Amino acid sequence: QVQLVESGGGLVQAGGSLRLSCAASRSVFSIMNWYRQAPGKQREFVAGISSGGGTNYADSVKGRFTISRDNAKNTVYLQMNSLKPEDTAVYYCNTSPRPQTWGQGTQVTVSS
Repeated sequence: QVQLVESGGGLVQAGGSLRLSCAASRSVFSIMNWYRQAPGKQREFVAGISSGGGTNYADSVKGRFTISRDNAKNTVYLQMNSLKPEDTAVYYCNTSPRPQTWGQGTQVTVSS
């Protein structure tokens, strides 16, 4: 099992930016994804990155969010720009296709 620790969330005004980090307890050679869960909603996919750097995004965040990874630091990042109130959620990272135990997530709150 790999332990995942998310950080970097906070309260930001609409239009602002945040950078989330996901630190893994050891090297991860699989796809790493970011997910989010808003109150009363199911967890949803946000962005993913392969070990080689290939990326994909949910339509709702394309052009605003950028996922990246630093394999030397066992860390995945999510740069979030032009944030909207509907981006408010707890953000989680996990491996794919075999997910690990979910971490505690990091809260992102975007005020209008």
